[in-house]
Amino acid sequence: MKSFLVDESWAAYLAEEFEKPYMKDLATFLQHEKTAGKIIYPPGNQIFEAFNRTPFKKVKVVILGQDPYHGPDQAHGLSFSVQPGVKPPPSLVNIYKELQSDMKLSQPKNGCLKTWAEEGVLLLNNVLTVENAKAGSHHKHGWELFTDKVIEILNDKKEHLVFILWGSTAHKKAHFVDPKKHFLIKTVHPSPLASYRGFFGSKPFSKTNHYLKLNGLKEINWDLS
Repeated sequence: MKSFLVDESWAAYLAEEFEKPYMKDLATFLQHEKTAGKIIYPPGNQIFEAFNRTPFKKVKVVILGQDPYHGPDQAHGLSFSVQPGVKPPPSLVNIYKELQSDMKLSQPKNGCLKTWAEEGVLLLNNVLTVENAKAGSHHKHGWELFTDKVIEILNDKKEHLVFILWGSTAHKKAHFVDPKKHFLIKTVHPSPLASYRGFFGSKPFSKTNHYLKLNGLKEINWDLS
């Protein structure tokens, strides 16, 4: 792994991280898995898509997921997002339900969240790769340390960010965020197993825009229709 895989605005902060032993071990692990014939998502050139779609200077919001979708043609490097033409997975369907309820917006035309990324929403997963059909298969191989560092850097170098943390795995990242500098939104995960325990009605989108506006920042255009 080399720092040029991420936008240069991120490379300025992450170049040293890519050279650490754990990241080299992670690269070795991924290469070994591919050599063994295992299918890894997302494709290699999309692993760092979140950083390339949302340059460091543009980040206003972080939506943190767990790990990429583990089905064919789903994951493309943005948390919760799928490419146009791919059926939105259940968690994304629930996100869209809350989006419509919260912001009174029309049904999105597909499951692609690239426009959010370009608005300044860093769509980050806690773990950036996964083996086909094996959810959580790349946990504890180094990605968590990398994304911990990403959150630390954002916390230290920026002000008035909104961190939307869905689910217990994402909640652990709150440890790296200063609530005096930034705004934390924590609820259960939008998956069908948990969404009815507090995700629906949590209004993360309007709360985000209220906070941004309060701090003199441009609101996010959440409309995907």
